[in-house]
Amino acid sequence: MGIFSFLGKWPLLRQIRHWSDGTGLESMSEKTRALKPRVQEAEVARSVCPYCGVGCGQLIYHREGKLLAIEGDPASPVSQGNLCPKGSASYQLLTHPNRLTKTLYRAPHAKAWVEIEPEKAMDMIADRVWETRKRAWKTEENGHPVNHTTRIAHLGGATLDNEENYLIKKLFTAGLGMVCVSNQARI
Repeated sequence: MGIFSFLGKWPLLRQIRHWSDGTGLESMSEKTRALKPRVQEAEVARSVCPYCGVGCGQLIYHREGKLLAIEGDPASPVSQGNLCPKGSASYQLLTHPNRLTKTLYRAPHAKAWVEIEPEKAMDMIADRVWETRKRAWKTEENGHPVNHTTRIAHLGGATLDNEENYLIKKLFTAGLGMVCVSNQARI
């Protein structure tokens, strides 16, 4: 390798030789030119951030069933490609090695959590809600008909939209007789 070919590998000399400002290919090494974006040739799905009711658009990059990246969607009329810190952390929420992916249960007075099937957990919750409703049901109070229970409450999350909140309110008040129904979004 001659001295000129050795010196030609220096980005500064390439910039001088090509009369450039150092922002083009002449300023890159062969290794840098060979780099490709991690999402190149990935499939893209459009989604909505799950953290609040704003509904910021997200682009979900994936390949062969593996999540590669989550970014703000520039085509979103809501967020125009911007994400708050929580929305920007969506990728870590889904890929963090300490993320819980199994349903855990700790019995009353137990010191350890045990893994149970999600269906069993849902059945346990439904049974406990129904039993509490039966035990705490009031048909009247101070001589007036009330037909409700105050021993069960529901607190919705900010990711629920108006339609979901409407259905929750109907189910829990008319269906279960709950009067303690609120939503975190209004706090």
